Amino acid sequence: MDKILEAVVMSSYPNNVKQGLVRRVIEAAKQPMDSEQCWSMLELSTKLYLTGDTKYKREIGKEVLEVYGHYHPEEFEEFFNVRFLLSLLQEGYGPLGKRSHYVLDYIQLGLQFVLESPSANSIFSLLRIEVLRKVCERPSPKQCAKISRLLTQHPQCIPTGKHQLLFCQQLIRCIGQFQCVSEGEEEIMEFLEQVNKVSGLLQRIWRTQTSAILPSLKELFTIISSTEEQEAPSNALASVVQFVPLELMDGVIRNLTNDDSITDVQMMMAIGRMIDWVSWPLGKNIDKWIIALLKGLAAVKKFSILIEVTLSKIEKVFSKLLYPIVREGALSVLQYMLLSFQHSHEAFHLLLPHIPRLVASLKKEDSNSATSSLEQLAELIHCMFFRFSGFPDLYEPVLEAVKALPIPNEDRIKHLLGQNAWTSQKNELASFYPRLASKSETGKIGLINLGNTCYMNSIIQSLFMASDFRHSVLNLTEGNSQPLMTKLQWLFAFLEHSQRPAISPESFLSASWPPWFTPGAQQDCSEYLKYLLDRLHEEEKTGKRIYQKLKESSLMSQAVEHHYLNKTLIEKMFGGKMLTKIRCLKCLNVSSREEVFTDLSLAFPPSDRNVRGSTSVLPVEEIGPQFIEPPEKASQLMGSPWIKRKVPVASDHAAPSVSVETLGFQEPGEAANPTPGNDVGVDAAKDPLSAFGEQACAPKDSRSVPDLINYFLSPERLTAENKYHCEKCASLQDAEKVAELTEGPHYLILTLLRFSFDPRTMKRKKILDNVSIPVVLKLPILVAPEETEEVCRRGKGGAVPGSGFMTVVYDLCSVVVHSGISSESGHYYCYSRECIDTVPQGQPWDGVPRPASDKQLDFEIQWYLFNDTRVSFSSFESVSNVTSFFPKDTAYVLFYRQRPGQHSCLLHEALAEAGHLHGEPSLHKDLMEAISKDNILFLQEQEKEARNRAAYISALPKSPLWWKDLDRDKDDDSSSGGCSPAAGGGGSGSFHGLVF
Repeated sequence: MDKILEAVVMSSYPNNVKQGLVRRVIEAAKQPMDSEQCWSMLELSTKLYLTGDTKYKREIGKEVLEVYGHYHPEEFEEFFNVRFLLSLLQEGYGPLGKRSHYVLDYIQLGLQFVLESPSANSIFSLLRIEVLRKVCERPSPKQCAKISRLLTQHPQCIPTGKHQLLFCQQLIRCIGQFQCVSEGEEEIMEFLEQVNKVSGLLQRIWRTQTSAILPSLKELFTIISSTEEQEAPSNALASVVQFVPLELMDGVIRNLTNDDSITDVQMMMAIGRMIDWVSWPLGKNIDKWIIALLKGLAAVKKFSILIEVTLSKIEKVFSKLLYPIVREGALSVLQYMLLSFQHSHEAFHLLLPHIPRLVASLKKEDSNSATSSLEQLAELIHCMFFRFSGFPDLYEPVLEAVKALPIPNEDRIKHLLGQNAWTSQKNELASFYPRLASKSETGKIGLINLGNTCYMNSIIQSLFMASDFRHSVLNLTEGNSQPLMTKLQWLFAFLEHSQRPAISPESFLSASWPPWFTPGAQQDCSEYLKYLLDRLHEEEKTGKRIYQKLKESSLMSQAVEHHYLNKTLIEKMFGGKMLTKIRCLKCLNVSSREEVFTDLSLAFPPSDRNVRGSTSVLPVEEIGPQFIEPPEKASQLMGSPWIKRKVPVASDHAAPSVSVETLGFQEPGEAANPTPGNDVGVDAAKDPLSAFGEQACAPKDSRSVPDLINYFLSPERLTAENKYHCEKCASLQDAEKVAELTEGPHYLILTLLRFSFDPRTMKRKKILDNVSIPVVLKLPILVAPEETEEVCRRGKGGAVPGSGFMTVVYDLCSVVVHSGISSESGHYYCYSRECIDTVPQGQPWDGVPRPASDKQLDFEIQWYLFNDTRVSFSSFESVSNVTSFFPKDTAYVLFYRQRPGQHSCLLHEALAEAGHLHGEPSLHKDLMEAISKDNILFLQEQEKEARNRAAYISALPKSPLWWKDLDRDKDDDSSSGGCSPAAGGGGSGSFHGLVF
C-alpha cells in the first residue's frame, strides 16, 4: 500500500484526481493490517512530511500519520521512539539533514498519540534536554516560534529546575538576536507573531515559576547594557518586558539603580536601548518600565546619564507620534522626558522644528487617537512655554500650530512640572545620606533658615503666594532703579523655577534687614513685614517708576491710568484708606482725617468686655459703625445675592447656624461660631443690632476675626486722661472716636496683636486665645465718605442721603502662625494657597460681578504648609484646628485677597485683562540664565554627592544581589538646603522603518 500511495503522490495527475486515490488509501489504513505494512506507511508519511517539496505532499504525510496514530497506536508508539526522535533532533532527516525545517512540527504532531504510552516520560525527558540545546544554538525566529508552540501545547517538555532558568535566559538571548529580513508588511506581521509566540512561552513559565523572573530580567539587562562592539540587540526584547508583573517594578528599579557594579556607560546604553523600544508595536507597559527607570536614575542623581539619553533620544521618540500603533506609549515617554528636563530648554528646543508638521499630520488624521494626542501635546507644549519663556521668535510657529487647542490653567501646569522634575524623585538612601534631598512633591520650594530667620521665610512665602503681587514683581524690567525690589524679583524667580528643594534667601535678608534687629535673634514677623513694605514703597517713590506691562500695552483707559499713575506697587496691592472721625460731645463738632494703611492691627477686647453682646459693635460682614443708619434696601447689606440665608429661630440658642461667610471648621467640643450678621433674616435687616445680639450665646472666650475687626471699628469714648482737645471749644472735652474703611486694599493684611507689655514682669507676653478664622470675610467700606458729616451719636442718628456702606468680599490666602509664648522666641511657619479670579477662560472681563465658583467658595483650592525648607500639602481644616491641637501655635498675620465684584478696585480689571492677554510673566534674559546655570550646578552637585555615597553606607549590612532583593524601602521625606539665588526629526514613512 505504501508503494501505491507513493506512486499516486509522485504522479503527474491533477490534484483532485490524486486526492480521490489518496482517500481510498487512507480509508484502507483504518482497517487492521500487519505491523510491517504499518511501519512502511509510517516511514513514507514521515518522508512526505519532512522532505516534501510542496505543501500538498506535507499535508498528505500529515493525514496518514494522524490516521495511523489513531487506528494503529501500538505500531505508531513503536515507530515514534526515543532513539528516532533523538536522531531527528540532532541529525535531521534524509538528504536535508539538519536543514530540515519541519522536525519540530513533526514531533509536535506525533506527541499527541504517545501521551499515555509507557515511553512518554522518556520522550519528555529527551525533549527537555534537546529544546534547551536547540535554544542555545540561537535558532531563527521561525524555529524559536515552533519550539514555543511545541512547549505551549506540551508543557511536560519544558525544562525543569536549573535547566528551566537557563532555558529562560537563553530564550531571551535568542530574542535579542531576532531580525526581520523582509520589509513586506505580511512578512513583518508574521515576524511579530513569531516574537509574541516566544515571549508568550516565557510568560507561561513565569506564571508557574515566579523565581525565574528576576534571573531572566538580569539576563535581559546584561544584553541591553553590553558595550561590546556588535550589532544592537533586537527591539523584539520589548515583548519580554510586557509580561513582567508590574508589582515587581519598584523593587527591580530600586536595586538596579543602586547597583554599584553597573557602570554609567552600561546604564546609559541600557536606558537608550529601552527608549528605542517605544517603536515596538502591540507591547504593553513598555512605557511604564522606561519611565520607572528614568525616575529611578533621577532619584539617585544620575543626571549626566539622563541628560545624555534625553538629548540623544527625544527626537526619535517624538517621531513615533506619527504612528497610531505606538503613539500612546511614545507620548507617555515623551511627556516624562520633557517635563523632567527642567534645568535647560535644550531638549524642548530640539523638537521645535518638528512640532508644526506633527500637529498638521495629527489634525489631518482625524481619529480619536490623534485628537487625544493633540490635546496632550498642546498641554505639554504650554508647560514648556511656561517653564522656558523668553523665546518668542522660536515659539511663534509652534504657538500658531496649537492656537486652536485647549490651554491648561496655571495650577495644572505647575502640578505637572512639580511632580515630574528630576529633583522631585525621592531616594531611599536619603536617611543615610542627608544631602541626597528630593524636591517637595508639592512642587513648591522651601527657604533655608539662616539662624532664627523663620519670621522672614514665612513672610516671603506669603508674599510669593499672593499671585497678583508675585506676577507684578516678576514683570519688572531691568534697570528699574529699585535694588531691593530687584532682589525680591530674583528671590521670587528662584522660588518659581529652581530645581533645588530649598534655596537660601541670604542676599535678600542682608538687603531687607531692619537696622535695629539683633542678628541671630528671633524677631517679630509683623514688624519685619511693615518695614519691608515701607522700604519697597519708599524705594519706588524716590527711584525710577516701575515699568508696567499694563501701561506698555495700553490696556488701561486714561482714567484708570491716571488713577494709578502716582501709586506704587505696594499701594496698589496692599494699600487701603481709613477715615478717622472724632466728635466732641459738648459742641457736637466732627473732625476727620483720612490716612492710608498697609495692614490693620487688631487688638483683643478686654476680658471684661463681651464683644458679641456689646451694642457698640456691628457685624463686619453686614454694616459699618453704628452711627451710620442702615440703608433702606436690605440687599445693600446682605452681601452676595447668590447665597441663600436661613432665618434663625430666636429660642434655638443651642445650635446656631453657621453662615457662608465663615466657612470654617468648628473646634472640637466648642459651640458653633457663626459670623455675626450673616444669618440675619429679612426682619433682622431692619434691626441689625438685635440680630447680632442673639449671637451672644457663644462661649465667652471664643473669638473670631470678625469680632476683632468689629472691635477695631467700634466707637471709642475719649474721657479722663484721654480727653480730646476740641478746636471749636478750645479746650479738652469728652469725645467719641470712630474709624471707617473708605477703600479696601487688594490684599488685606490683618495682624492680631497677641503681644503686649506686662508692667508687672516688664516683659512682652502673648495672648494665647484661639481665634477662629473665616475662609471668606466681608468688610464694610464707606461709600462717598466726604458726604458724611453728620454728628456722631451712639445708637441713633442718620446718614446724609446718598451715603452708606457697601460690602467687599475677601478670600483667605495665607496665615502666618507663631509657635511659642513670646515674640522674642518661638518659631514661625505659614499656611498658604493661591487665590485667583475665576473668570472662565475665553470670556472677556466686563466688570460685571459673577458668583464665585464652587472652587472659590469651598476648600478645593490646595493649601500648602511652608515651614522653612519643608513644604507639604495641607488643608483649611489644619489651619482651623492648629491652635486646638497645639495651644502655643496661634494665627498671627492673615492675608486676604479681595474678590472681584461690582464695587471692586479697578486694579482687578487691569490685572484680569493683563493676565488673560499676557499669561505668566517672562523673565529677562540675565535672570533666566542665572536660574538655568544654578539648576545645572545643583544637578552636578547632587550627582557628585551621590557618587560618593559609599562612604555613608559602608557601615550598613551588604545588600543581596539586586535581582534577588525585592523588599520595598520606605520613602524618606527629608529635605536639605540649596544655594543663594544670586549664584549663579520626523520618522520613517514605512511600517518596516517604524518597527526596526
